[in-house]
Amino acid sequence: RGDFGIGNIVKRDGLVDGDTTRAEQATAINNELLKSLPRGYELKEDSLDPQYNIKAHYGDSFSESYFGGKLGFMLSGAYKNEWDFEDRFSSVISQDLKNEDGKIDCTTALNTADDVANSCFNTVKNAQVTTENERYNASFSLGYTLDTHSISAQQLYIIDNEDESEIAISQSPAGSSTFSIAGDGVANRNHTFNYEERQLNITQFIGQHTFLDYMGIGADWQYTEAKATTDIPTNADFEFRDEYNTDGSYAGSQITGDDNRVIMSYTNMEERVKSYSGNLNLPLSFDSMDVEFKVGYDFSDRARIFNTSSFAINNSGGAGISINDGSDNALNNSGYLSDEFINNNAILVDFNEPTAPDADDYLAGQKVDAGYASFDVFYDQWLRISGGVRYEQFKQTSIGTSSLIFDQDDLNTFYDPEKIQAGSIVSDDWYPALSVTYVGADNYQVRAGYGETVVRPDFREVVPVTYFDPLTDIRTFGRTGLKSSPIKNYDLRYEYYGEAGNSFSVAAFYKDITAPIETVLNIGDEDYSASFINGETAEVFGIEAEWLQDLTFLSEGLFTSGNITLSDSEASIDPALAGTLTNPKKRMTGHSEYVVNLQLNYDSLDGMHSSSLVYNVFGERILAAGVASRDDAYEQPFHSLDLVYTFYPDFNSKVKFKVKNLLNEDQEVSQSDIIVRSKEVGMNFDISYSYEF
Repeated sequence: RGDFGIGNIVKRDGLVDGDTTRAEQATAINNELLKSLPRGYELKEDSLDPQYNIKAHYGDSFSESYFGGKLGFMLSGAYKNEWDFEDRFSSVISQDLKNEDGKIDCTTALNTADDVANSCFNTVKNAQVTTENERYNASFSLGYTLDTHSISAQQLYIIDNEDESEIAISQSPAGSSTFSIAGDGVANRNHTFNYEERQLNITQFIGQHTFLDYMGIGADWQYTEAKATTDIPTNADFEFRDEYNTDGSYAGSQITGDDNRVIMSYTNMEERVKSYSGNLNLPLSFDSMDVEFKVGYDFSDRARIFNTSSFAINNSGGAGISINDGSDNALNNSGYLSDEFINNNAILVDFNEPTAPDADDYLAGQKVDAGYASFDVFYDQWLRISGGVRYEQFKQTSIGTSSLIFDQDDLNTFYDPEKIQAGSIVSDDWYPALSVTYVGADNYQVRAGYGETVVRPDFREVVPVTYFDPLTDIRTFGRTGLKSSPIKNYDLRYEYYGEAGNSFSVAAFYKDITAPIETVLNIGDEDYSASFINGETAEVFGIEAEWLQDLTFLSEGLFTSGNITLSDSEASIDPALAGTLTNPKKRMTGHSEYVVNLQLNYDSLDGMHSSSLVYNVFGERILAAGVASRDDAYEQPFHSLDLVYTFYPDFNSKVKFKVKNLLNEDQEVSQSDIIVRSKEVGMNFDISYSYEF
């Protein structure tokens, strides 16, 4: 029943003393369970292969004489393999960083004992991460067109495998336990291995129809079924205590006399989605007015099952055991779990499943039923009014569960009606929209708009189960009872259209958000984790500009394009719900005060060359709200500069050369102006050749 303890094995198996004691027999049973787990996790240093990918597609169409229609098909496939290596840095800053004058008075280095004594950090981790991504995709589409009617079917299949290994060295200058290389000659080492397989299978049918004999009524519809799976057959984390000589050189490693010297986890997730929708539109034309009416219906049904199992390998002897005296490469440390080592030491395995009412698995389901009606009126070529309303019924439920359910009491604990109700959202609402456009002349127009929408929490955000956010790489906890966020949008836009495709637009916008979903940090002993909370209100406002302009006065074929957004936001969180939140009133999570995207492009007059210099940057944005007097964590601006050059030797082929991150920027997160997380991005060079026939 999930208890691998020696006493429970004796009890469950009814062991009795014989040639060996009951405890020895139970230990042997436990060791056999441990030996059934994969244990050969040694690392080696090697150079990485270059990235490469292959794509191909083939399609054709032909007429058939029986009905007089046209039949077409497209078959495509692709394979991509890429290796990546990056240095990562993460830390937890100390709670009190400022001196009596209110200035930060600490050091971010750990080179000497004085640095350790005056460190800005509770804990520091430096990691080297190697990742291999392997992706396959294949698709097939078949379509048939007859007069003003067409139907098509598509099948898409994607496989995405990721294999990652990490070597991390951790120091704790001022944590709950203190150790450092410069101060104590000690550091923690982790070897982590993760292999993840993701698959997506989509089947879709689409139809488009125009009934010319019935007032030109148009209709379109779609039916889609999708299945997504995630399987993690390997997730292993080995923890060691490294020892160092006085000169900082490696001296050896041991496993301390503690639990959780190795954690092995296995995860699988399956999600299925079924959706269908349909739309009808009726165009009408009068002397000075064109009108179009639309109605539509949309339904989706989504379900997910998420299961994970974890095993902990413990040093039950209570004393440290040397696994490397310094004579062997430290990369081999994680291969120490041999049969002989297990037999000669008090190494036991435990099933790491949480006990009720805690959970690490969950079930979730969602249904969305929606319908809409809209209109579009264009009067006398100078005034356009469009709008509509959408009615949506939303139902979502999710509940944490466990593989340790054996009797009615367990069922009542995990599937308590009050718990199910707390994890459920049932709502329906109307979402109107209206826009008015003034067309002043052939080259400009002014548009004002209003609309209402809603942002809803995802499954994993409302279940109290942990996961690693793929964007932030932070362990994140869902929160039961998280609410949806209704949004009211207002915008005013001016658009200008010049000659040769030149254009310019500028807009002002304002968003009023109720119960915004905010990410907050939790402070752990060795690292941060994150969770979510609903604020009371939030608002976002700003201006944005977009343009496309040829620069032929400088050089033929030269033109520029881009957009700039300047904005601000504020989220207010009820202090009664904020707990130890440092700033109950702040900028919204993930919001940047500026976003800039610029392109300088060139197309040669002979059509044989094209190139683009692309620059993107965003202003600092809150990654997660700070707690316990620590400042909010800000993701720092990332200045991305890419160069793309394409050569067209003939009509059928092209050669493309791309350099990404020319400035060699790193991704960084800061708190109180101190870098607490960083990730090396590196420069990327890519060359490709394609041929079409």
